[in-house]
Amino acid sequence: MPRPGLPKLIATDLDGTLVRSDDTVSDFTHEVLDRVRAAGIPIVGATGRGPRLVELTRNDIRAADYLVMAGGGRVVDQTDPAGPVVLRDERLAGQVLARLLADLEANVGPLTVMVEALDAPDAPLWGDHDPAWRYPDRFEARPRADCLTGDVIKAFARTADHDVDTLLAAARRIVPPDLASVTQAGLGFVEICPPGVDKATGLAVVAGALGVDPAEVLVFGDMPNDIPMFEWAGWGRVAVSNAHPTVRLLADEVTLRNDDDGVAVYLDRLLSR
Repeated sequence: MPRPGLPKLIATDLDGTLVRSDDTVSDFTHEVLDRVRAAGIPIVGATGRGPRLVELTRNDIRAADYLVMAGGGRVVDQTDPAGPVVLRDERLAGQVLARLLADLEANVGPLTVMVEALDAPDAPLWGDHDPAWRYPDRFEARPRADCLTGDVIKAFARTADHDVDTLLAAARRIVPPDLASVTQAGLGFVEICPPGVDKATGLAVVAGALGVDPAEVLVFGDMPNDIPMFEWAGWGRVAVSNAHPTVRLLADEVTLRNDDDGVAVYLDRLLSR
């Protein structure tokens, strides 16, 4: 059991929070996370990355007992000696996404759209080529109609005429929450996920499996897709100093930026109390 005075579950975002700008995680961070687990506190990696990036994710947060991926749509229990167990796997119907994209384009103009449909290791995104996308090595150009013939894990959309926060505000006005969830994770694209999917609902699956109350959960994050878990967790909400202004406003505390190992520095001090 966790020691008195400590949270009973810790969840951290990865990119921009735990992972540094050069796409690495420091040895110091890995060592601190190992000490967190040794103190009896389960660790969750909570990320927007889809299941196709699970090996990269496991490498970046080796101490994770659970992974909340795809912004909450895929939840994986890594504690079973027999192998990982998928606890949640949500998808968005392609025909529903097609209608939502048409409604968005009627209001904001043409969109660049990519979809994440595959969960095989390093599988590509499909859709419209966009030079702003920072991971072109994992992309395959395809007509939109071909991309939406089946269910998808999530979609990414942007328009050159709106910054991402303006587009997100428009999407939240236009997209009914019972059809899809919308957010943004710092990539310059709005992300469209299945209804009811966010990091809070993903974490709730983990907390339920462990019998942990939200009031006993500590979370770290940096972008608007972390806001649901900031609103859900009660033990503490910590933003890195490079976080989006809306996340900083919701935070109980602000730690050092990701490039200065802010999460590890905070946890190191927490364990030393």
